[in-house]
Amino acid sequence: GTILIFLEANDNALVRRFSETRRPHPLAADQAAIEGILKERKALEKLRQISDKVFDTSELTVHELRRAFIDLSRVGAGKQLVVTVLSFGYKHGVPLEADLLFDVRFLPNPHFIPELRPLTGCDQAIQDFLNDAEATGVFLGKSTDLLRFLIPQYAAEGKSYLTVAVGCTGGRHRSVMVAEALRRRLEDLDGVRLRLKHRDAFTE
Repeated sequence: GTILIFLEANDNALVRRFSETRRPHPLAADQAAIEGILKERKALEKLRQISDKVFDTSELTVHELRRAFIDLSRVGAGKQLVVTVLSFGYKHGVPLEADLLFDVRFLPNPHFIPELRPLTGCDQAIQDFLNDAEATGVFLGKSTDLLRFLIPQYAAEGKSYLTVAVGCTGGRHRSVMVAEALRRRLEDLDGVRLRLKHRDAFTE
């Protein structure tokens, strides 16, 4: 439904703003700005009383006010930050939609093991192979900590969509395994809707 939001500020803040913009108050005529401000308060008092939400903007920056509106709209509409964890292969090109990118080509490559080559990072054998490498666990721990910090920050800023890209050479083994693991580690975040996409896992 529709809500009525009333913005106000204290006298000192309003006088300062009119002074900074060098604009006369429309109700002040040839009087001081404070006279117009007092008339305006009286004229709008009934509207203020019936408002659903009153924001005191006296000490808010433009960015803080924007964030307050975003928070209010999220509560009212149940909006969520949509986070897509996307695996890809560098040889097929870096995804243009990536906001954050992790390069996992430092992990051991299953491609060089004949029995693992036909599989993807969704298969348990690939996951077991990569989990045997100490670097995998260390990376997953550090990247998870980073994302669990960053994602709420992006949500608070009003971002609607976030793409976390994970790349390896072909986009079939390492990036897929890591993307799967990151999704599992992030699925309990509040106010977030997770999506998982393997762009190149089944590309020949």
